Amino acid sequence: MADPNGTDREQARMSGTDVALDAVDRQIIERLQEDGRLPYTRLATAVGLSEAAVRQRVRRLVESGVMQIVAVTDPLTVGFRRMAMIGLRTEGDTREIADLIAAFDEVDYVVATSGSFDLLMEVVCEDDDHLLSLLNDKVRKIAGVRSTETFMYLRLFKQTYAWGTR
Repeated sequence: MADPNGTDREQARMSGTDVALDAVDRQIIERLQEDGRLPYTRLATAVGLSEAAVRQRVRRLVESGVMQIVAVTDPLTVGFRRMAMIGLRTEGDTREIADLIAAFDEVDYVVATSGSFDLLMEVVCEDDDHLLSLLNDKVRKIAGVRSTETFMYLRLFKQTYAWGTR
């Protein structure tokens, strides 16, 4: 069983562990991308399995890190006043730095990149003081972080996670 903090799921996802997906798994994922609140009974009917079988597959997909079922919000409409994408230039093992960055509560997205930045991180902060504290007191104190460049979000125009499966 995965731990309640999601560490097992995150480690499986980040390690690149492949989970074999069949056509039914893909249908389940696509239906839940359309409506994450779809009852198991309707989901089971749609994919041609029993409710118990669908429940077990969904649990496996979540525990393996293939998918999450969450309420997606626009943070700027639920009390957070600052979102930003931050590019980081690093030296040393970028993966170790990414792991440290990923542990910060304010960070909701971390990716290793090629180009002018080694890492990109998306943050959600209460306000500008919170963002400054995150950068000054946490991010820039990590050994190996050479520089940062912050791109503040002014308005969110599109945020979707319904890209289907392949």
